[in-house]
Amino acid sequence: MKSLYALLVLIVVAGSTIHAQSPQQGKAKVIRTLIVDGQNNHDQWPKITFMMKRYLEETGKFSVDVKRSYYTWNGDALIEKYKIPGVQQTKALPKARADSSFHPDFSKYDLVICNFGWNAAPWSDATQADFENFMKKGGGLVVVHAADNSFPLWPAYNKMIGLGGWGDRTEKDGPFVYYDNEGKLIRDPQPGPAGSHGAQQEFLITVRDANHPITKGMPLTWMHTKDEMYDRLRGPAENMTVLATAFSPKENKGTGRNEPMLITINYGKGRIFHTPMGHVDYSVECVGFITCLQRGAQWAATGKVDIPIPADFPTPTATSKRNFVE
Repeated sequence: MKSLYALLVLIVVAGSTIHAQSPQQGKAKVIRTLIVDGQNNHDQWPKITFMMKRYLEETGKFSVDVKRSYYTWNGDALIEKYKIPGVQQTKALPKARADSSFHPDFSKYDLVICNFGWNAAPWSDATQADFENFMKKGGGLVVVHAADNSFPLWPAYNKMIGLGGWGDRTEKDGPFVYYDNEGKLIRDPQPGPAGSHGAQQEFLITVRDANHPITKGMPLTWMHTKDEMYDRLRGPAENMTVLATAFSPKENKGTGRNEPMLITINYGKGRIFHTPMGHVDYSVECVGFITCLQRGAQWAATGKVDIPIPADFPTPTATSKRNFVE
């Protein structure tokens, strides 16, 4: 009887050991990510896609694919320089047009990142419907810089980005959203076109929600490297939280208002992180931008953030950048 008991104990212990040593046990799921680019009025979009892919993958938490639709007149030299394995290098077109072959299987991914501009060619009705379904079911989305200029006639996309600019966006598309100088969030329905910016410069980011997983632990103010500061953004602004702003000075053709720089939106069960920052490579080299991209992407995909604030994060008085080594 004792020997039978000992044998049963041995079996139980062995089973527990096998379970404890299972390679899946305690291993975090890799976030399957798709960067979509290809239509952009910004010359450096191929390089910025390349940079964002590396910034995400170096955390060990993301695997990143890239899908490229037709694009416009610019970028040939950079596309050749920043080739990404498996990404079709199509020839530049004189103007954007719909790409009927562009229909990624969004269901293969946890997260989509949009890196395109005001001249983005429209997606087909079927591709739009699949993407809307992906988001409604709980997909994650990151919107970077000029991607908030895109698809002004696509109602669901405008809801996903919360705020947008250019593309004939006006009061018909929703209010301007900003913080006034008394620290109050304003939704302003006054008439006027959406989207503008002054000359590029460094600017101070002010965190408005220090308890959100993306911004938790950040300095309440920090300096961003030279960039375009978008202002006068407007849109549906539904289920939207402004996490951080920057002051747009009138002497730089600005608004004299505190404009959204870090935004989150909920769409169905999906989560969106939107930043208007990231115009060119030196803007994207900002440690603040890199950290926000990584943490914002993780939050959009999972609802949680465990990527730390790095020691070289910018301070209230000094920018911080990591030179991108190609």
